[in-house]
Amino acid sequence: MSTQGQEVAAPVLRKAAAVRWSKASGDWIKKRPVGALGLFMVVVIIIMAIGSPVFERYDPLYQSAPERFQGPSLEHFMGTDDFGRDLWARVVAGSVISLEVAFIAISIGATFGFFIGVLSGYAGGVTDNVIQRGVEIMLALPGLLLALALIATLGSGIDKVIIALSIIFIPRTVRVMRGTVLSIKQNVYVDAARAIGAKPTRIMLRHIAPNVMAPFLIIFSSLLGTAILTEATLSFLGLGIPPPHPSWGRMLSGAAMQYAITAPWMVIFPGLAITWLVLGFNLFGDALRDTWDPRLRGT
Repeated sequence: MSTQGQEVAAPVLRKAAAVRWSKASGDWIKKRPVGALGLFMVVVIIIMAIGSPVFERYDPLYQSAPERFQGPSLEHFMGTDDFGRDLWARVVAGSVISLEVAFIAISIGATFGFFIGVLSGYAGGVTDNVIQRGVEIMLALPGLLLALALIATLGSGIDKVIIALSIIFIPRTVRVMRGTVLSIKQNVYVDAARAIGAKPTRIMLRHIAPNVMAPFLIIFSSLLGTAILTEATLSFLGLGIPPPHPSWGRMLSGAAMQYAITAPWMVIFPGLAITWLVLGFNLFGDALRDTWDPRLRGT
């Protein structure tokens, strides 16, 4: 095809691809309306976090004694706290921290778990036994308890919270990836790659890893809600995001508990924010699982 013909065909191909994508998206929304609702809930928070400088309206750290304990109003959408800080601004700023911690922690933990799980499932033998015994030890401890121990050892700070969350999500990803690889490596194309002399590293990276991406993306999305809830719990206990950062979990502790009766908005709105985002990730993750899991694809 000539250069002129390619220039003419390119917009047509792009338009056709856009039409196919729009149709596929519409069909998915009709088939998985609950999952679409979850995606909408997540996108709302992401937009709020990205546009936080615009949406905040007030400095989330600014304190004003005369404006303490003001209820929700047009001036302060969610009221003010015991220091006169605008709760709407703090909830918006907290969305940035929650999403940042969740995405970074899951990206690190799930990626490490992905490669370790692929190695464990493909190598088998002693390597698999050693990795799985370590995974079982980590899974024997409740995730929150392990996170508390890691935070107590590492100290406070956003980076320490990210490290702790990354570590507790590694064994969960390893277990899922190993199980998937055990079934994938029995396929004929893997045997064919071995027969022509392909090295184990090449087989794992070129033939196995791409075929386990769907389960990986499913567990990635499902762990995001868990990460946000765990971070909020750590902050609520005073071991998560340190002040003055406006963490949703920390906003529910301390004075918020003390004034929960006289100023209920201090508890209600941060709690609703956590519930909204965690529920959104869970609904969307379940929809992805139902869409990509071959056993559930027809349901």
